[in-house]
Amino acid sequence: MPINLTREQTYAKIQYALDHNRPFSLVRIGDGENICLAQSSVWSIKRVLMEPWAVKANRGKKGVTLPNLRLRNQMVAEIRRATVVGVLPPEDSLIRAPRYLKRPLTNAIFAHFRIAPSYKCSACINRYAPQDKSFWKLLKGRRILIVSKHAEDMKDTLERKHGLKVVGTIPFSHYYQIDRTLTRIRAMKNSFDLVFLSTGVNAVILAPRIARMTGKVALDFGKWHKKI
Repeated sequence: MPINLTREQTYAKIQYALDHNRPFSLVRIGDGENICLAQSSVWSIKRVLMEPWAVKANRGKKGVTLPNLRLRNQMVAEIRRATVVGVLPPEDSLIRAPRYLKRPLTNAIFAHFRIAPSYKCSACINRYAPQDKSFWKLLKGRRILIVSKHAEDMKDTLERKHGLKVVGTIPFSHYYQIDRTLTRIRAMKNSFDLVFLSTGVNAVILAPRIARMTGKVALDFGKWHKKI
């Protein structure tokens, strides 16, 4: 049976991995991830491409271009390998998307692909974590690498506002940059303890791969908000 973790239990797992040099990955499944995973599985490609999210993606606004079944298959494989998988609560009201794109679609996709995470948490953990002192406390003294198209803004905020140690940034804006990004991270693996990913749906692929490749902690931090 999957174990549903509270925020504090999730932080405790992250801290244990950091303290004991263990690989750890957190991925999050929201409406965008659901749409990518639904391609030719629980939905037809035609239906996927009709969704406003997919239309925006194909206008260059989501870091992926659809259809892309390779992306879907990579996401499925890495969700299975993730340490903790964030899913939306059944009655989520934080994510501005129609209900049919949220937990009901995740449930259908997980059933189709027979995905059964050992540990789950709320996919909104990235929205709550910045409000929790315990989250910032566990990051103190850690060497942080940021991967995002907003990497420099994130670095500035984490250093100036939260007193954290950011040792590097890697700009990332699209799926086609995954292999190049992983090559850079592999070369840097002895210089950081934790990776913050703000790379859209691509974080689902990146986080587990980074954890396996480096033995470090990789967190899908979702959309970057300057108010953090």
